Parts: sequence; C-alpha cells; structure tokens
Amino acid sequence: MSLVPAFEIGVWNAWIFTSSFLLQMLTVLLLGKRVWARSSLPSDIKRSKLEKSAPLIGNSVWLLAIIYSIFLPLQLGTLWFYPGLVIFLIGLGVLITATINFTAAPFDKPITHGIYHYSRHPMYLATFLIFLGTSIATASWVFFLLGIANIFWMRTELLVEERYCLKRYSDTYSEYMNGTPRWIGIPKSVESDK
Repeated sequence: MSLVPAFEIGVWNAWIFTSSFLLQMLTVLLLGKRVWARSSLPSDIKRSKLEKSAPLIGNSVWLLAIIYSIFLPLQLGTLWFYPGLVIFLIGLGVLITATINFTAAPFDKPITHGIYHYSRHPMYLATFLIFLGTSIATASWVFFLLGIANIFWMRTELLVEERYCLKRYSDTYSEYMNGTPRWIGIPKSVESDK
C-alpha cells in the first residue's frame, strides 16, 4: 500500500470486482418494472434534510468508486490480493443470494426468507464486503475510504427503509426487526418471546 494512489487503466483492474454492482442492477431491471419499483422507496416518503441528501452523496461516492475502479490495478500475486479476493467473493455470494431472495419474494409481504433471515439488509452488507475486499485486493487506501464513506450513506438509507417497512407492514415487520439482526447474525427465536 503506497501513499500515492495507483492510477492506470488496465484489463486486470478493480472494475472486474465492482462490475458486480452493475450486473446486479441490470438483473433487477431486466426482471421487470415491478421488481425494479420494489427496489426503491416511494418518492413521497418523508425524509429529514440529512436523509434527503444522503442518497445523492452516497450514489456520488458509489459512482466515483466505480469510475476509480477502472483505473485501479488489482495487486495480483501479492499478499494483499488473496484475502481481498476471499472477502470480495463472500460479498459477491451474499449479493447474489440477496438478489435472488429479493426477486423471488411476494410483493405484498416483507422479505424475510433466505439470507434475509440472517440480515435485514444483506445487499448493504454485500456492498460493504465488496468495497472492503476490493480495497484490500488493490491495496488502495483511497478505495477503502470510499467504502467507509459509503457506510454513512447505507446506514442513513437503511433507517429510512426500516421506517417505511414499519409503516407499510406494521406488526409483521416489527416482529421481523425484533428477531433478525440489522447487519448479520443469528436470528432470535420469535416463538420463545411469546
């Protein structure tokens, strides 16, 4: 890892890792308007000033990371690359699983099955893991900082999403929140609480 960020266009660059985000978005888009509509919150949802600016800032950071990844070489054959690759692959597995669970879920109920049983926000978790794995595999502190900046946006957005889901699904989502960790973990047994 050097203080001066690497910046060279190449075939074996971090775009290989970050293209997973674009492929996931394309998959959701191709699955139809109904799935795409479910993937975003209604525009009339109430947001604070911070919550209104967070998506713009977060998406800008995300886009900057995608563009930077085109010019960011993977550190193939180095000690950094292999742990980064493993973390990236875990994140990719979580992203693929969460996307499959998301698209297969009924539209009139909250998504609570599959990986959503272990994490209320597995796509955000996957995004973090992909950012972390990419920053390690490229030995880039700049990409790592972009990932840390993205966490702020993700946390702000997930709070809005949870508020929306509580309003839309009420007790069903409240029970889900009480039994399922926000990021990842062992779900609590809802039956034992009754």
